[in-house]
Amino acid sequence: MAASNSKSLPSIGFVTIDEHQQHGLFGGYLILNVHGRPLEFHCTAPVKPNRAQEILYGPTLKPFLYGEQIAHTLVTKAKIKPQIICTDIQDVLAVGDLVDMPAVLVFDESNDENSSPIQTSSLFCFRIMDLQVAVHRSKSADQQRATTILEGLAEGLDLCEPFSRIRDALSEAQATAKAA
Repeated sequence: MAASNSKSLPSIGFVTIDEHQQHGLFGGYLILNVHGRPLEFHCTAPVKPNRAQEILYGPTLKPFLYGEQIAHTLVTKAKIKPQIICTDIQDVLAVGDLVDMPAVLVFDESNDENSSPIQTSSLFCFRIMDLQVAVHRSKSADQQRATTILEGLAEGLDLCEPFSRIRDALSEAQATAKAA
């Protein structure tokens, strides 16, 4: 009964991608309740594009791999459907075209590497709860939905912190797999 109860609780999904030069891309998806407790976690096996994909996809390869292939697979695999998906990687926003919930990019302003958008012309940036966030410009209508959802759900929740949890869990899963 607790499992079915958790499906109806408000939740926020967090997706990030960890890149390893030798093995490829690992995706992680963590769904948290409004108190920051994990409800569900999924990760992918490594994804590594082949040379033909690199050539044929060109500059659209990363949005395809990160958003359409990895993030979309993780989101559709999950049993719980969160109200919103947050990511810390711009190319993951491509998942927003494939799901019916808003996908937002959360900028970690304490981390110079992810403190400002790389391609601001493709992003619609705004602030929620003292955080810089963005949606893909083609999904600018999601700004109001994202604002309403996050202001209602994420009061007191650090929207940058879950990405560290995901990366740590991915590292642990890789270490466990190597040991086995």
